[in-house]
Amino acid sequence: MATIRRRVTAYGRVQGVFFRDSTRSEAERRGVAGWVRNTERGTVEAVFEGDPDMVEAMVWFCREGPESAHVDRLDVDDEEPESLRGFRVR
Repeated sequence: MATIRRRVTAYGRVQGVFFRDSTRSEAERRGVAGWVRNTERGTVEAVFEGDPDMVEAMVWFCREGPESAHVDRLDVDDEEPESLRGFRVR
């Protein structure tokens, strides 16, 4: 099975709206490894590793975010997988 890795940065109303916890729950449900964190710039950054279909589903999840979020822009970058295990909120 191929593993891919994507780093996303979400801009907009993304902090204080359960974005990180919702992302963690969704990633665990899909079996995707990685992490999510708030940044000092007011964005949310996340890394997803795993099955290509599941990682792409996580990218699409972040385009919307949880119900109370408003994502204005989502930057997506490809990276080399690092064999991450589990998913955590930083």
